[in-house]
Amino acid sequence: MQRKIAIVACIVAMIGVGLGAFGSHILGEQIGEDALKTFQTGIQYHFIHALAMLIASIAMGVWGESRRLTWAAWLFFAGIVMFSGSLYLLSTTGLKIFGPITPLGGVAFIAGWILLALSMGSEKTSR
Repeated sequence: MQRKIAIVACIVAMIGVGLGAFGSHILGEQIGEDALKTFQTGIQYHFIHALAMLIASIAMGVWGESRRLTWAAWLFFAGIVMFSGSLYLLSTTGLKIFGPITPLGGVAFIAGWILLALSMGSEKTSR
């Protein structure tokens, strides 16, 4: 599972680079300044949580795989899809229907960080 999560994290980060370049070089000329800021917020959280997935996979290699670390990584992934994805869609389409999805992604991020913290503080992982 560690390698699978690390690979997915790298792919997610790569997609973030592509979307960031798209936003900076192409999208910026086609949507308004506010929409571009929304898109950039999605990129920022996208990258932070791709790195968080990578941290969780590295922690698995250091302390061993655990359900908490696995869940943390996949919650970060789900958060990227829901939080950043909804911001991308909201900013590019202007459809407000995507707005309510954003907080669900935020909850997934928070849950992932809680599980990562619990894993780091666990007796089982403090070798």
